[in-house]
Amino acid sequence: MAELLVIRHGQASFGQDNYDILSDLGHQQSEAVGALLREMDWVPDRLVTGTLTRQKDTLSSMGFTETAEEHAGFNEYDFGDLLQARFKGDVPELVKGDRKTHFRALRDTVFEWQDAAFDGASETYAEFAARVEAARAFATNTDAKRVLVISSGGVIGQMTATALGAGKRHMMELNLQVKNTAMTRFMFKGARCSLSEFNATPHFMTPNGAALLSYS
Repeated sequence: MAELLVIRHGQASFGQDNYDILSDLGHQQSEAVGALLREMDWVPDRLVTGTLTRQKDTLSSMGFTETAEEHAGFNEYDFGDLLQARFKGDVPELVKGDRKTHFRALRDTVFEWQDAAFDGASETYAEFAARVEAARAFATNTDAKRVLVISSGGVIGQMTATALGAGKRHMMELNLQVKNTAMTRFMFKGARCSLSEFNATPHFMTPNGAALLSYS
């Protein structure tokens, strides 16, 4: 069996005009998880990211300088676009700025998106699920024994729910748990792909490391 290690990007810029930029903390988190992999002598045979800046910069800050392959299927769903569609272009200010309200709205909006309860989004949930599965198939269609992917929380939630055979609601419950630079591991052989480890952050399990923990 081969390993597919999927790591969520480091903390991005929540509340800023451009979310797709790692914060200083995000770079520190990335350095920490990269150092852990080297300490464990876990050397990837293949590197893959989505096309988002925060994903590619996470890989760079982890210390991997080799050119990575890219697959847009590993990109996060566009929550801003979903909010615009759900609220018909009139998104409440509290949803934009208050963290607790934002994540409550995120959960409820994704549930409605899964149920096709509103239209106008650039991507349906079915399209999202299909591209994530296509990205997983791309990453595992290889002779490599250790594949490292940098992706995002929603994608990881979707991949995990699929591997578990869980319902669509479970995807979002998992999504909200995924920590920045957490490691989720799958074992694969041919078309077979099973979950081995979810949302692991041993690089945060020290007093200094604990200060790096974040979810957004």
